[in-house]
Amino acid sequence: AGASCACAATAAASMIAVALGLFLAIFYLSGGRLVFTKPALLLFAGVIGAVVCLYRVLWCLGDGDSPGMRFAGLRLGDFDGRRPEREQRTIRLAASVLSMASAGLGLVWALVDEENLTWHDHISKTFPTPG
Repeated sequence: AGASCACAATAAASMIAVALGLFLAIFYLSGGRLVFTKPALLLFAGVIGAVVCLYRVLWCLGDGDSPGMRFAGLRLGDFDGRRPEREQRTIRLAASVLSMASAGLGLVWALVDEENLTWHDHISKTFPTPG
């Protein structure tokens, strides 16, 4: 499942990159200037963060698997084999922030975990599975 998860993450990152490209094109075409000053870079970093959050929150609130997961042939399931409820998806989203905020340790954890699960898998009691 590790390769499938990497494929899903790559597909999601590609869609986010396209959204950011559209944002930059609209910004430029509407007269905005792309300058690389510290305040501008902070603004662009904030836009990237907002787009990533919007992408993740929309699929969480929609109770659906992301296009990246579907592209990779994955679905999200809980430890009982059912589709997770919105609350579990929300917990997973918040826990994935924790996994990343710890310098990625929550993701690396899957390399030493008996079941190859990340922190956010364990915390939310959900995991990606072929489907």
